[in-house]
Amino acid sequence: MDRHVDAMRKTVLLITLLLPVTMVGQLTPADGARLFTAHCAICHDLNVPPFLNRDAFKTLAPEDVARALATGTMREQGAGLSEQQRKVIAEFITGKRFGGFSPAGDSQCKQPPSAIFSGPEWNGWGADLDNSRFQPQAAANLTAEQVPKLKLKWAFGFSTAMSAYAQPTVAGGRVFVGSAPGLVYSLDAATGCTYWSFQAESSVRTAIVVGPGNIVYFGDLRANVYALDAVTGKLLWKQTVDPHPVARVTGTPKLYQGRLYVPVSSHEEWASAQANYRCCTFRGSVVALDAATGRQIWKSYTVAARPHPLSMTKGKVQIWGPSGGGVWSSPTIDPKRKLLYIGTGDGYSPPATPLTDAVVALDLATGKVAWSRQVTPNDNWNISCFQPGHPNCPKGAGPDFDFGSSPILRTLPNGKSVVLAGQKSGVVYALDPDKKGEILWQARLGKGGVVGGIQWGPAADNQVAYVALSDLGIITGPQGLQPDPKAGGGLFALEISTGKKLWSALPKENGCDTPGCSPAQSAAITAIPGVVFSGSVDGHFRAYSSKDGSVLWDFPTIRDFPTVNQVRAKGGSLDGAGAAVAGGMVFVNSGYGNSFGIPGNVLLAFSLE
Repeated sequence: MDRHVDAMRKTVLLITLLLPVTMVGQLTPADGARLFTAHCAICHDLNVPPFLNRDAFKTLAPEDVARALATGTMREQGAGLSEQQRKVIAEFITGKRFGGFSPAGDSQCKQPPSAIFSGPEWNGWGADLDNSRFQPQAAANLTAEQVPKLKLKWAFGFSTAMSAYAQPTVAGGRVFVGSAPGLVYSLDAATGCTYWSFQAESSVRTAIVVGPGNIVYFGDLRANVYALDAVTGKLLWKQTVDPHPVARVTGTPKLYQGRLYVPVSSHEEWASAQANYRCCTFRGSVVALDAATGRQIWKSYTVAARPHPLSMTKGKVQIWGPSGGGVWSSPTIDPKRKLLYIGTGDGYSPPATPLTDAVVALDLATGKVAWSRQVTPNDNWNISCFQPGHPNCPKGAGPDFDFGSSPILRTLPNGKSVVLAGQKSGVVYALDPDKKGEILWQARLGKGGVVGGIQWGPAADNQVAYVALSDLGIITGPQGLQPDPKAGGGLFALEISTGKKLWSALPKENGCDTPGCSPAQSAAITAIPGVVFSGSVDGHFRAYSSKDGSVLWDFPTIRDFPTVNQVRAKGGSLDGAGAAVAGGMVFVNSGYGNSFGIPGNVLLAFSLE
């Protein structure tokens, strides 16, 4: 382990241990308030994304908060806290007592699952090696004429969760899906009953990848990658792909010819909000693993140089760099050129590096960079730039214009290949893979920003790209910063060969009308012949005509749902992952308790029946 990583862990633990703590067994609500102020308020009282403010916490179960502090995204902040201290913080900030959430009922399938995987599927993040997020008619088994007749068939609740942000995978008549509590489920696609569940170490927001030999693969928010028996849920192997204490696997691994290509990102961009945090030492990467054993074959960093001490903050805390370049999305495979394409995020600290905010092509065999196309140089940024005094904010901070979505590889009717990439700048780029990523065209769809632009992913058939726009707006309301109900959103169709805008479908002028809502369309979108599915932060799940953008079907998900597993569940914002369509059914998660999103904890299954 690098010495700076070990030193950082020791620093976090020392800070938490030095804070005054009431003896275990004597905790009161006043202790909860004090502990929250000492450990959490520095970020959550900022009222900026992605941190929940105090009002947002009231929508959660205390189990959500305690789990985040113990094993989830806030585990570093909770490292020096006892179980009771985490519990009293959770009860204070949510205003609820533990045990208020109903436990899961008996939803086990009565018949064992078949060991034969056949039939229509949506496998992994983008449904194919190209990450097109386009499902052909034979597998979709759903037409534009049928979509308005879709009905909710069943709902599945994720217990003690504030977000349902993992992409469902459909294969062999089953739905595989991860969850914020770290449970991975194998469900019956027709009924929603549970075949098995598996507890990962941390939250799982990647899609599940089904491979040969009935093996499923996924990653968690502790940078672990798992391989399970798809029939039984038994663990076959587990591999940690990065030792950094806040490294994570957010993008779905890509399986190809016996290798699993894993993108690695981190939470360090947000950890920098702490004035005493030694920002920053994480470097994004892609790791190639042997799919049979989990053995690492190669690791390719997006920031080539190891971080080293640079300067001191005003508070006499060491600044490190270079850092950043997280890989947030699923890699794309180009078998013809034997390349793997990734999009990278911004840098967290200086100096500037050439592979941040870029589309990068890696050699499949070795991980060496074949070519790269950086479109926003010198973009070093972290969440400290929102704080008073900006303790860890880089000088001349950039705009935070990540490529957070997967590149899409398309082959045009004339045989020419194009790599499409959507950026948080609000711009879509078309790159030529035969000319080292030369820009063929670019199309600006929005103004972009930290929570703006193209967030989690377009979809594309062979001639048209369908792109959703976030551009979530922020205003100051009675409760502090909140989403602007009249800003953001929109769906666009672009001709792949030229970048010409064919149509746009914009939100209504007066925006959305749910308190705290936003019409932003941040979630990844999904296309089938004649139809584009797009969810929005205001909780609406819509189907648009791919011919002209007219709305074919609109299902509001912000409501309570009876569930097949008897977990109390409700919908919220649709963000992160998009829908999976296969075998005449549509599956989508609703609930996103981050970045001004509305919490929720439900998986919804629609069909014509």
